[in-house]
Amino acid sequence: RLYWILYELCQSLQMHTKTNYSALNFFLKKGKVKGSILGNHYKVEAFLGEGGFGIVAKCRDTMTNRAVAIKVNKSDPDILQQAKLEIFILEQLRRLDPDAANIVKWNGFFHDGEWVCLKFELLDQCLWDYIGDRKNQGLPISEVRPILGHLTNALSHLGSVGIVRADLKPGNIMVVNRYESPVKVRLIDFGLACPASAVMPGDRVGTVGYSAPEVMLGLPYNEASDMWSLGLVAVELGTGVPLYPGNEDYDVLKFIIETQGQPPDHTRYIKLTRLDDLEQVMMFRRGPENGQRLFVSLIKQILASDANQRITLLEVLRHPFFNPKSSPCIGMSAERPQNPVVFQHPSHLKCKRSEKINSHCNTQSSLSSLAVSDGFKERIIVNIPTHFSPASRQPVDTQATITELDPKDIYIYIYI
Repeated sequence: RLYWILYELCQSLQMHTKTNYSALNFFLKKGKVKGSILGNHYKVEAFLGEGGFGIVAKCRDTMTNRAVAIKVNKSDPDILQQAKLEIFILEQLRRLDPDAANIVKWNGFFHDGEWVCLKFELLDQCLWDYIGDRKNQGLPISEVRPILGHLTNALSHLGSVGIVRADLKPGNIMVVNRYESPVKVRLIDFGLACPASAVMPGDRVGTVGYSAPEVMLGLPYNEASDMWSLGLVAVELGTGVPLYPGNEDYDVLKFIIETQGQPPDHTRYIKLTRLDDLEQVMMFRRGPENGQRLFVSLIKQILASDANQRITLLEVLRHPFFNPKSSPCIGMSAERPQNPVVFQHPSHLKCKRSEKINSHCNTQSSLSSLAVSDGFKERIIVNIPTHFSPASRQPVDTQATITELDPKDIYIYIYI
């Protein structure tokens, strides 16, 4: 057992080291440092990010003096083949108006030695960073609505030319300008996109935690898989944390299904027994806002487990969430959750997508009140019913006093 643990650890470290070295470090080793030239006239000003494909650099076009983003693909044969496929998809997307379709503007490609370089407009920051700047508390509904509208519009345009996005996640969605209001977003990175007619059942595409159930199970899939991913992105916008995080598909499927109680040592930020409880989560994290019930209603239709029952892009745009004045169901829900909602104090999340959070909750009781002082090292008093203790399932005194708690050990239980 120890051997396999060490083996997997070494494999993980080797993969991480290999990715970093073969991307940015290899790029630097080849002399492509800040101030160097890519192609004939693109001066490197900064490195914006890296991945398995290579790196993204901010460059200055010395002929026009405009800043651009250049995706530099590694010379690995598999990466070059993927770059060719991405260029094919981008050529198909030339039929669309990038501004009207909420997709990144592509300005062609060039070669720098053995590297294939794709030229794009320079955008501001990805949604993960944008959400992180808000301390992962979630965005107000007034911001969620236009972003969700833009993403729905983008997927609709992709569908009009027969393209399945296949890897929709906050990291592949860029904010055009964070200081604009309302904020505008565009889809980027079409490396895993493919024509709907070329989808192969069993192909593992997308990112763990954002892939649809049918994709993870190797079943036939289509544009409806993008709708699932859109729903998860929407939840992350509204709450500030992923709904179904995990390191493997098994973890994610376990959270989705979760029919036999709470799994041990799980990694979820939010523990829900039904999607209706999302409204209570949002109320707790941000306070009550008009439109929260409509937002949850839309999420439930987007996250239908059955792809045939999942809402379509056109139906999303027609949903009352985008026209709240026409719907009588505005504001806070009058219903109260019948099951517990659990989440860790947000100050400990630190915007880590794969950080494991141990939370423990499996009760049918209710806390009468919860009072927490601002200083977590100070005194915390929890009023607990005399007939139940969440930790021990044994009778306890009506008022229990807990002292000297570390923030990472503080969990908030809400039962109403």
